[in-house]
Amino acid sequence: MSRSQRLHDLLQCLRRRRQPVSAQTLADETGVSIRTLYRDIATLQGQGADIEGEPGFGYVLRPGFTLPPLMFTADEIEALTLGGRWVAERADGPLGAAARDALAKIAAVLPAGLRGELEGSSLLVGPGEPLAAGGADLAALRKAIRGERKLTIGYADGKGAVTQRAVWPFALSFFDKARVVIAWCELREGFRHFRTDRISTLAEGERYPRKRGALLREWRALQGIKPPE
Repeated sequence: MSRSQRLHDLLQCLRRRRQPVSAQTLADETGVSIRTLYRDIATLQGQGADIEGEPGFGYVLRPGFTLPPLMFTADEIEALTLGGRWVAERADGPLGAAARDALAKIAAVLPAGLRGELEGSSLLVGPGEPLAAGGADLAALRKAIRGERKLTIGYADGKGAVTQRAVWPFALSFFDKARVVIAWCELREGFRHFRTDRISTLAEGERYPRKRGALLREWRALQGIKPPE
């Protein structure tokens, strides 16, 4: 393994963690000795990486650092391309356009060899089940989620009966056949899932009183979903 690849792998190990991680764990994951690990951390710090920590305590990478030029492995290139193509084909118009723009920006800063890997990727997105016509504006839903805004929605149950709900949306889940808003429902006083194709009306209101991240963590805990590292 080249030294540049080793530094890239170490940086990725640090990026995946939000809490300090021990030098031994980092050394095991990157396949180097502790001595080499310390040298690699010092090298990254010398290149501007805001890595905090010390032996016996652990290390954490503060946000805002990338190694120039932007480098990805072949598997990472394929993952980015497949994910971007899926979003471009299956998400709403603005998000699909953003995915295409993001792939173009990544291609523009990649070295020539890796750019060819991205542009010539043979991982394709197959046809999916058509979504039900109508429903909520996904761009408006995403805007409300980002802004932590309450929504008043008209929602139809399986029999078509419509009720008015005041909800705190904090996540949007994409399935092949449906899009689902995950929210705290004031009427039910609990977490509920709302299919976007059953939302007939939508009006944005004031900020809801809790943080989106806290709601997401609580929902994950109730669902038994392990949070990302």
